[in-house]
Amino acid sequence: MEDSRQYDCDVLVVGSGASGMAAAITAASAGLKVLIIEKEPRFGGSTARSGGWLWIPGTSLAKVQGIHETPDEGRAYLRHEAGDSYNAERVDAFLEHGPRAVDFFTSNTEVQFDMPLVFPDYHAEAPGGKQGGRSMVARPYDGRKLGSHVRDLAPALPELTVFGMMLGSGKEIVHFMRATRSLASAWYVAKRLTRHFLDVAKHGRGMTLTNGNALAGRLAASAFKLGVPLWLNAPAKSLIIEDGAVRGAVVQRDGATVRVRAARAVVLASGGFPYDIERRKQLYAHAPNGTEHYSPSPTGNAGDGLRLAESAGGQVNTALPNAAAWVPVSVVTRKDGSPGYMPHFIDRAKPGVIAVTRNGRRFTNEGSSYHDFVQEMVRACEGQGETCAWLICDHKTLRKYGLGSVAPFPLPIKRYLDTGYLTRGASVAELAQKTGIDAGSLRQTVEAYNREAALGRDPQFGKGSKAYNRYQGDALHGPNPCVAPIVKGPYYAIKVMIGDIGTFAGLKVDGEGRVLSEEGQVVAGLYAVGNDACSIMGGNYPGAGITLGPALTFGYIAGQSIAATGKAAAGTSASGIPASGVPASGIPASGVQASDASASGAFASGASASGKPTSDMPATDASAQAAA
Repeated sequence: MEDSRQYDCDVLVVGSGASGMAAAITAASAGLKVLIIEKEPRFGGSTARSGGWLWIPGTSLAKVQGIHETPDEGRAYLRHEAGDSYNAERVDAFLEHGPRAVDFFTSNTEVQFDMPLVFPDYHAEAPGGKQGGRSMVARPYDGRKLGSHVRDLAPALPELTVFGMMLGSGKEIVHFMRATRSLASAWYVAKRLTRHFLDVAKHGRGMTLTNGNALAGRLAASAFKLGVPLWLNAPAKSLIIEDGAVRGAVVQRDGATVRVRAARAVVLASGGFPYDIERRKQLYAHAPNGTEHYSPSPTGNAGDGLRLAESAGGQVNTALPNAAAWVPVSVVTRKDGSPGYMPHFIDRAKPGVIAVTRNGRRFTNEGSSYHDFVQEMVRACEGQGETCAWLICDHKTLRKYGLGSVAPFPLPIKRYLDTGYLTRGASVAELAQKTGIDAGSLRQTVEAYNREAALGRDPQFGKGSKAYNRYQGDALHGPNPCVAPIVKGPYYAIKVMIGDIGTFAGLKVDGEGRVLSEEGQVVAGLYAVGNDACSIMGGNYPGAGITLGPALTFGYIAGQSIAATGKAAAGTSASGIPASGVPASGIPASGVQASDASASGAFASGASASGKPTSDMPATDASAQAAA
């Protein structure tokens, strides 16, 4: 019989992305004993491979730049974006606590952000929309500060790296795109690559963590400093439910079943369901078999949190108009032969790039947000069988800006041609023939587009007419930063399909993140944050960071809510740590590097310094074995 063991804590967090770690840090800062478990062999979840952007209105970072707004402005924008799915309670909680969460983390932890003066909302022209001041990105972080933990940090998405190096802010991306046209950019790129290669040679990976890797690394370093253990390869198999309340979870770890008892709460932060085929079939209209979808999200995000909550009476909100944050993706063959899914975020907005369906016609403003682009692609492909499109450009545009996984000159393109990722034709007609696009329509489309593009105009779809279009275009190209003719062969095409960067449909929760039943009652002891909770965006995508902004905020809210539970009981936490004994900063004065040894006494009987159950630990009862 499989050995069964017990571990006691105040709070169990299931998942190690931004939302889970935010909840863990907040609760631990209040003196609670917290355990994070992660089913994957590395921590960071979707956060580690993301762009690391957070959308939170009204922060101190914005005010420093002279950008002041009232909660009513953010509320008006979210009401417009969410439409009939607007949740006033949760939106109000987000707008109130989002700025406080940013202040808490930037003042008390390793987490720091940079905010560009201008990064427009995706629908900046809508009521309440802004030209900047709401989107921020995690500041680059030195991976050496994680010590040996850095080897356990999930890597960036390979398709978004250059030689395994994830580029940082928009300024860094601009340097790489202008490396062959600017001495300053060439020098910057040379230094950056040299530092990266030296780090790889010495440490096995780059040590300059950027974007989502920086956010995950900063949060993890903060959790470790607070003594929070993080178990890897440790999936939650079931919840422990006693007297109608969630009291922990049965966890699989190192071949053993560990009964983790959480005196205060279990927080579900397992990343939503992008790889749950059954939910895909249920909620993705474009994927009736569950397989017609290509997600760059981690494969471990398979709906574990949703199923756990449902077993305790929680309910998933399936009424959103879009069940996920859609993104067009292209399927690239990695060097090891495995498939990779490249999300197309910014290349579509570049001058000289258009998108067509199989009928050879354009269908939208290519510079629109990825979520909007996919919705238009779905509508345009009705009756065409497969839901897909092709991004089209000429040789000059490809080598100047790149396209998808194809990098700009001087990096080679042969591998992408050989694998079929990139299709090339000497003429527009040949390109159409090779891709299966209607040749006559494609020729007419390119000719009609070129007539206006030569003047910097796009009367058909208005590419370059929106603030977000222009931000993602080429500021040095005029008169329209998003429009240029397609005139000089050879011509190129990349096929794009539907993917996601996170799911929107999730568990119904209240303003504190507490899971709700079908009747709207709180499921005692159970919280859901991040993509395990239903998105407050109502199935829309209003701006850069609308998943990570709420993730950090509601993780903070959940941590505060849990810490407040039972605080009046003799002024102690469930683990017996005096609430008054935590420094105001929330960080222990010693700042020691965390190990599970700091959780001495957490096991029912004995623990190793690494936090692994020891052999002299008593087995739990037969009912716990059955629950596993």
